[in-house]
Amino acid sequence: MSARSTALLLTAVLAIYFVLLSGRALALIRTGTAVGIGLGVGVLLLPLIGCWVVYTSLQFGLRTENLAKRLADEGTLPDTSDLPRMPSGRVDRAAADAWFEKRRSEVEAAPEDWRAWFRLAHGYDIAGDRRRAREAMRKAIDLAA
Repeated sequence: MSARSTALLLTAVLAIYFVLLSGRALALIRTGTAVGIGLGVGVLLLPLIGCWVVYTSLQFGLRTENLAKRLADEGTLPDTSDLPRMPSGRVDRAAADAWFEKRRSEVEAAPEDWRAWFRLAHGYDIAGDRRRAREAMRKAIDLAA
């Protein structure tokens, strides 16, 4: 199953959950008691926040995918297939760090190049730093816009 299919399936499941949760919230509000109304409003906020999180995550994924397609069309998509891997399939830490350092040098040389930021995000990802990978990818998305 592709990442896109998985994301769509999970989004559909979340949508069903949000509808059910909203029904419970409305039932609490209909009780007419102060506690019921307060809890109902609080529970009703959860699906709204969840929808916002799902929307922003899907937007991030689609924008990242679009940048990856652009790089693939240019023939410059990062390729780490030649890096040594551990039995788990993850890239060897020393190799990932060396690959990352090259990408960081590219960004320092061209800080306004979204392609360099995309590759840096990939470098963070293979090095295991997902938070910084997302930050670098956001920078790439902003620069590409």
